[in-house]
Amino acid sequence: MVEHLTKQTFLEKVFDFEKDKEWKYKGALPAVIDFWAEWCGPCRMVGPVIEELSQEYEGKVNFYKVDTEAEQELSAAFGIRSIPSLLFIPIEGQPKMATGALPKPDLKNIIEQELNVPSPIIL
Repeated sequence: MVEHLTKQTFLEKVFDFEKDKEWKYKGALPAVIDFWAEWCGPCRMVGPVIEELSQEYEGKVNFYKVDTEAEQELSAAFGIRSIPSLLFIPIEGQPKMATGALPKPDLKNIIEQELNVPSPIIL
C-alpha cells in the first residue's frame, strides 16, 4: 500500500531535515518515494506501477508518494526540479534519485540492486 506523505509525516517517518544535517533514515524497511503532481502525465503513468510494486514488495519495502504541489517545501529540500522523481532509500547508506517515467523492470532492478531487496516470488 502506498502512503501519501506530508512534510510532517516525512519528518517523522523518513528524515528530519530540519533537525539533522547528516542523512539519517528513520525507517525500518528500505523505501521508495515518488515525487509527483496531479497534472503530470508521466506521473500518472508511473503511479499504477508504484501501486503494483508496493503490493509485490509488501513487508519488504515502504512506498510513499509526495505531491510536489501540496508539499513545495519538501520538494525544495530535495531539489526536485522535474517529475516524476523517485527517491530510493536503503536502510544503510545514502539515498539515490532517479527521474522520469521508468518502466517497471527498471524500477524492480533498482529496488533489487540499490536497496538490496530480493525479487518477490510471484505465484
